[in-house]
Amino acid sequence: MHRADLSILKNNNHKGFVWSSFYGSKHLQLDTGFSLVEVIAVVLMIGILAAIALPSWSAFVNRQRLNKANDAVLAAIQNAQTEAKKKKLSYSVSFTTDSNIIKTSIYPTTSTPNWQSLDGDLQIPNGAVLLETNIASPNTAGTTYTSVYNATNKSQTITFDYLGTLPNPNFGAIPTGSTEPPGLKIIVAANNVKRCVIVKSLLGAMITRKDSECN
Repeated sequence: MHRADLSILKNNNHKGFVWSSFYGSKHLQLDTGFSLVEVIAVVLMIGILAAIALPSWSAFVNRQRLNKANDAVLAAIQNAQTEAKKKKLSYSVSFTTDSNIIKTSIYPTTSTPNWQSLDGDLQIPNGAVLLETNIASPNTAGTTYTSVYNATNKSQTITFDYLGTLPNPNFGAIPTGSTEPPGLKIIVAANNVKRCVIVKSLLGAMITRKDSECN
C-alpha cells in the first residue's frame, strides 16, 4: 500500500473516531441523571424504611439507657457494702430524684447524704429514666411501688452494718404463687420497660432483673 493510501486511511479512521466519540458522548449525556419520578420513588422508599426502623432504634436506645442506669444502681449498692466492711462502719446508700435527675448518696449512716447524679458519664437525658422502689423505710420492703421525687428524703435507703450485712431487714411478705419475699427493690423504668436491683438476703446478696420480674 502506498504512503498516500495510508494517509487517507488514517484520516478516515480519525474522522470515524471523532464522529463515534461525538455520538457516544451525546448518548451518554442523554442517559445521565434521574427523572423526577425516580427521585420521588427513592425519597418515599427512604421514608418508609425510616418509619420501620425508627421504633426499633428508639426501643434499643431505651433499653441501653436502662441497662446503664441499672448497672449504676448496682454499683452504688455494692460500693456502700464495700465501704461498710472496709471501714468497719455502718454505711447507707440512698436514692432519690431531684428535678428529673436520679441521684444517689453513699455515706456513713450517722451522716447526712451528699447527693450525686447517678448517671455520671452515662449521658442519660433528664427525665428519660424514672426511679421507683418498694422500700418504705430503711431496709424495709413495703407493699407498693412508688416513684421517688424528694432529694431530702432518706427513706429509700439500704443500710449495711460493719460486716456488710443488713441489720433488721424486712424483705416483704411472700406473694401468692411464690416461695420467697420480693426483697428490697430499686427500679429504673422508661416506656413500660423496667430494670431493677434486688437485695434479697441478710448477707446483702444482690440480683438484677427486668420487666415483669421487677413487679
